[in-house]
Amino acid sequence: MIATMERTRDVLANWPFPPDGGWTADDLDLLPLDGPNGELDLFKRVELIDGALILTSPQRRFHDRVIRRLANLLEQQAPDSAAVATQMDIKIAERQRPCPDILVIDAAIDDNSATSYPPEAVHLAVEVISPESQHRDRRVKPRIYAEAGIKHFWLVEEEAGQAVIRAYVLDKVTNFYAAEETRHGKLVAQSPFPIEVDFTDLMR
Repeated sequence: MIATMERTRDVLANWPFPPDGGWTADDLDLLPLDGPNGELDLFKRVELIDGALILTSPQRRFHDRVIRRLANLLEQQAPDSAAVATQMDIKIAERQRPCPDILVIDAAIDDNSATSYPPEAVHLAVEVISPESQHRDRRVKPRIYAEAGIKHFWLVEEEAGQAVIRAYVLDKVTNFYAAEETRHGKLVAQSPFPIEVDFTDLMR
């Protein structure tokens, strides 16, 4: 306990510079909600990508609406063996702790005290693209998820006021994602479990 308290002080001792040895996945569990200088909700949503601490911008209404409604649709259709979580971390490695917008995980490991999940328990990671996250969501995070062995990855973005879902599946030969399908209006998939998403339900 004493060591944990000392580490908590150490990680913010020279904020905004990283602590000695750089940021680690475990450090995120030590961060308070507010910043060290009284910045309200500074660490409300934070990710660790390639060892860098990423503080995300306020959400757009599109982002909020799609996350809530898509998560609800997935939860309604998920089998008992699967659970759906929103904006929960995947602790992949010491320097990798991304926070997808939506996760489908093994129900067996779903726990109210969890702050993150291991990648082997994740069946689907979903990112809803915002203007400030385009590069991370399209280029950086797919690499991280693929290297972690997460089989399914979806990208959701807005085109002409409508949602578009691009579904990808992990190619076991290249160990990267191959485009499975792009849907504008309705998505019907058989994995990670039978899913049907009518996009009017996301945007109404």
